[in-house]
Amino acid sequence: MTASLGIHIFHLYPRHMNLHGDAGNVTVLASRMHRRDFCVEVTQVDPGDHPDLSQADLLFLGGGQDQGQRAIAAHLFQLGEQIRGLVAKGLPALAVSGGFQLFTRSIRTMDGDELPGISVFDGYTVDGTKRCVGNVVVNAAVLFAAYPSQHANPAAPLESYPHTLVGFENHSGLTYLQDETSILGPVIVGCGNKGDGSGEGAVVNNAIGTYLHGPVLPKNPHLADLLLSAALRHRYGSEIDLEPLDDTVELRAHTVAIERAQAARTARRLRR
Repeated sequence: MTASLGIHIFHLYPRHMNLHGDAGNVTVLASRMHRRDFCVEVTQVDPGDHPDLSQADLLFLGGGQDQGQRAIAAHLFQLGEQIRGLVAKGLPALAVSGGFQLFTRSIRTMDGDELPGISVFDGYTVDGTKRCVGNVVVNAAVLFAAYPSQHANPAAPLESYPHTLVGFENHSGLTYLQDETSILGPVIVGCGNKGDGSGEGAVVNNAIGTYLHGPVLPKNPHLADLLLSAALRHRYGSEIDLEPLDDTVELRAHTVAIERAQAARTARRLRR
């Protein structure tokens, strides 16, 4: 693959929305492209900027506390119509935690304020009475069946890649999705969107919302490549194969995260 091919990532509000190292997701995306000899351009968007989002091949918005959400909500709302239109045409996006919430219709905060969302995901977020904190494991088999990964560990067959996603949640907001938006997957361990251990995240076309911090992509290389494949498809209008990478370390981290999440769940049950 020559370096003449590449993608343009727009990183939304990195100064305000970078809870639990979420900006590391952009680092992972860029690294996986560079290792395959693709070009990557990253544009950071801050409140007051006038970005040309028509040049974007992938959007990323991390998580943040209420004050961060308040600082960016009005500016993001101004971009909302364009973002919705681009997502409808296949633009991939990853929105994490507070960013995920702002991609719904609205957020009602702990103080009773209501912040406008941009309605990429059909749903809404309200503040809950408990905080959901801990490791999460999600069954994302439906996602990966719909968007099969195009990479494989050279040391193992494609089937060895998990259909699970792992990460760390830390939120009191509860997100309720409506009919037009599918969940990312059922929760195996953790609280998820509604705090009840049912569903986690959201998917509309190639846009993904999730409460998974960590950042999420280092331990889920299969999700990173799903987004990158969609970004290349958005840029060039056709499938472009991703060269296999050796993800031995990443998949070991994924496995350890599942083991720790399950151990923590067992320990909580024994304490009851």
